[in-house]
Amino acid sequence: MEILLDPQTWLSLLTLTALEIVLGIDNLVFISILSSRLPAHQQSTARRVGLALAVITRLLLLLSISWLAGVTAPLFSVFDHPVSLRDLILLGGGLFLLAKGTTEIHATVEGVEEEIRESKAVSFTSVVVQIMILDIVFSLDSVITAVGMASEISVMAAAVIIAVLVMVFAADPLSRFIEEHVSVKMLALSFLILVGVALIADGMGFHIPKGYLYFAIAFSVGVETLNILAKKKRMKAKAEAAH
Repeated sequence: MEILLDPQTWLSLLTLTALEIVLGIDNLVFISILSSRLPAHQQSTARRVGLALAVITRLLLLLSISWLAGVTAPLFSVFDHPVSLRDLILLGGGLFLLAKGTTEIHATVEGVEEEIRESKAVSFTSVVVQIMILDIVFSLDSVITAVGMASEISVMAAAVIIAVLVMVFAADPLSRFIEEHVSVKMLALSFLILVGVALIADGMGFHIPKGYLYFAIAFSVGVETLNILAKKKRMKAKAEAAH
């Protein structure tokens, strides 16, 4: 009860929840695009199962605070640069995003998305596993930050659960929007490549402030929103002129 009556507890919960949601935007975009490779009746289920399992992995990360502390400890050095387990995870995740983003852009430009979707090479299990793995990569830094910002495990766990619940409700509408607008999908894939480059740079010791990335993303989304509104207005004007 003392925790619940402490205003600092609620402030920490609000701050951490907002942090988890903001840092989860790129993860949500990736989940939307990745699940689109499945048949339509499996897409929503894959997103929900992947995010549900992601909650478990995030909570396990929080419970293993001593392990998290060792994640940033140097394992070896390359050209006098210390390399930690966190760096290796970020490098692997960044390379995966680069490869995935590039292949998805190729499929979209070449118009072979339907063939890939119908291919047996993409299975429900593989999509869920990829969602889980990328969620760990995306959430690693935010979980480490959460550990540094709050002293109570219960507050950190509540923030993670609330953030993932928001992602669960936002996943389906976002996926439909991305699929309905090819230009938005290309923009989202470009964001994934941008985030992949940032992860690789971070893993190599060159930190790119997240604020720069999110400003670029927000600016691009704003421009694309104006394009979509202008397109709808032109279509409406043509329809009225035809009548």
